[in-house]
Amino acid sequence: MIRTFAGKDCSEITLNALRIMTGFLMMPHGAQKLFGALGREAVPLASLPGVAGVLEFFGGLAILLGFYTRPVAFVLSGLMAAAYWLAHGTKAFWPILNQGELAALYCSSFSTWRPRAAATGPSTAAWAKRAEGAAGGDRIVGRLQY
Repeated sequence: MIRTFAGKDCSEITLNALRIMTGFLMMPHGAQKLFGALGREAVPLASLPGVAGVLEFFGGLAILLGFYTRPVAFVLSGLMAAAYWLAHGTKAFWPILNQGELAALYCSSFSTWRPRAAATGPSTAAWAKRAEGAAGGDRIVGRLQY
């Protein structure tokens, strides 16, 4: 079994690939709501779908680039849980029947980073210490101080 590739731990490479793809796939959902792109009309920003669009687009971009990954993932995980229960969970119990598979999958994907964000709290020293071992842009930003 290969445990390293090009001097990197395979789990770090895999988590980075998951982070990049999750952010990349989240952004079009926000673009639909914000810009009316990809076959949907834009929604007002002062509405619940408008706020969700802002979080999906810019949160997806932050996840994609690796900036503030854990706190953004914490917010997006909650957003996707709320989206599931508000838009899909009332239709049927099973995600396949209520068409909530994507919301459930995004929620669980963002939850892979969420426990670290919840455990550190808002302390700047804790964020800087945690960011030393983080992947992506968090490594750079963590040294600058959150």
